Amino acid sequence: MTRKTKAADLPEFDPSRYLEDDAAIAEYLSLILAEDDPELLAVALGDIAKARGMTEIAKSTGLAREALYKALRPGAKPRFDTVSRVCAALGVRLVAEPAAPTYTPRRRERPR
Repeated sequence: MTRKTKAADLPEFDPSRYLEDDAAIAEYLSLILAEDDPELLAVALGDIAKARGMTEIAKSTGLAREALYKALRPGAKPRFDTVSRVCAALGVRLVAEPAAPTYTPRRRERPR
């Protein structure tokens, strides 16, 4: 007879354990950005900061370690300035690209 495991009995998943190099971090952050969820972005930056060393990232951003944890926890709404400073400390950039062609320039008619 197979034994069933309850979800509550499973260990909590910690993505920071798998963010071992720049490529993994870039891929993780790209997937998170594709979700278009600001709260998820804050949590993901926290995961990456944890993988890189929260104390070191706090020093690089000029924020207190406790303030950084608070800004990057679930439910937090960090200011863009904080996100920008954390990204710079992590050595990553947030890049914009068109999601879908939504803008079609109107053609100007030439005067006659």
